[in-house]
Amino acid sequence: MIPYGRQDITQADIDAVAEVLRSDFLTQGPAVPRFENALVDYTGAKFALAANSATSALHVACLALGLGPGDWLWTSPLTFVASANCALYCGAKVDFVDVDPRTYNLCPAKLERKLIVAERDGTLPKIVVLVHFAGQPCAIAEFHELGKRYGFRIIEDASHAVGGRYRGEPIGNCRYSDVTVFSFHPVKIVTTAEGGAALTNSKELAERIALFRSHGITRDPAVMTHEPDGPWYYQQVELGYNYRLTDMQAALGLSQMVRLDEYVARRHTLARRYDKSLVELPVVTPWQHPDSYSGLHLYVVRLERTKISKPHRAVFEGLRARGIGVNLHYIPVHTQPYYSKMGFRKGDYPEAERYYEEAITLPLYPTMTEAQQDQVVAALTAELAT
Repeated sequence: MIPYGRQDITQADIDAVAEVLRSDFLTQGPAVPRFENALVDYTGAKFALAANSATSALHVACLALGLGPGDWLWTSPLTFVASANCALYCGAKVDFVDVDPRTYNLCPAKLERKLIVAERDGTLPKIVVLVHFAGQPCAIAEFHELGKRYGFRIIEDASHAVGGRYRGEPIGNCRYSDVTVFSFHPVKIVTTAEGGAALTNSKELAERIALFRSHGITRDPAVMTHEPDGPWYYQQVELGYNYRLTDMQAALGLSQMVRLDEYVARRHTLARRYDKSLVELPVVTPWQHPDSYSGLHLYVVRLERTKISKPHRAVFEGLRARGIGVNLHYIPVHTQPYYSKMGFRKGDYPEAERYYEEAITLPLYPTMTEAQQDQVVAALTAELAT
């Protein structure tokens, strides 16, 4: 089975983790800040806070921005559920904005129309979470202008997009957002096994994120309610969580960061090869915005269903039967049973739903060989011909 994604672990990665295992620190030692500094150096953001997952990073970013009961968070329906769940963790309310049919990212025009109505109704969002779907950056500058006009804060869910660029600058620099979140899950572009990070240019937000990441506990006398009882003293000043990354994971991530640009470049090479190989098939290949350099976490095709005799599911299952580990990213969040109980219904976001009825994620990862890619193309060709 050729998987849709696969991590690349080298001897250097193994040695980096083994070095931590032989050290005095397995959890909160020097490797975590070194990894955070590497993220700062790569992106140009002022602060990076590593976490045990991108979901955790989203949660603490929302908390740091003051999201709470009575507030609204808006995001794309075409994402993993964590992009929306982070609001519910804070007791806030969630709504969605449909996607652009070419980029599959949240549509700026649709957002603006919804903001006009929300301003009239007094339901403007406190936070908008922009999802860089499949690694392609959103039109962040456009959203930034809308944020200034309507008063919402921006979190970039860049779980797919580390290594990507927008208008020539690295995703994660937070030029147009308050916080950017990365994921380092094994199927992502670089990995810490499980892990994530929140990046920001705000010292205040960085301090808040760090606080919520670690139980709400501080050792800083400046934020305590009274002078420390002694050098051992700490205070819990917020209700926080244990969302910390370990030194073992950070060491793996730091070793992987050396190859980040190489990984993304290889993904682009493979994607261009897919583009050429699939040109005669009844599928829509991914469109890339000229302002963007995608991280290319995913390569998603859409079936031109009017030109294909078999159903979407049959093509998907046929590919699996042929040893191709295709996947589908994603089931629109608003159609999930938990969200249906909130009142969301099929038909609410038609572009995301049309995408779901046609999309198949093909295998793409840096160590994929051309022979494996040819096998994927041959299997897809055979499935669409029957």
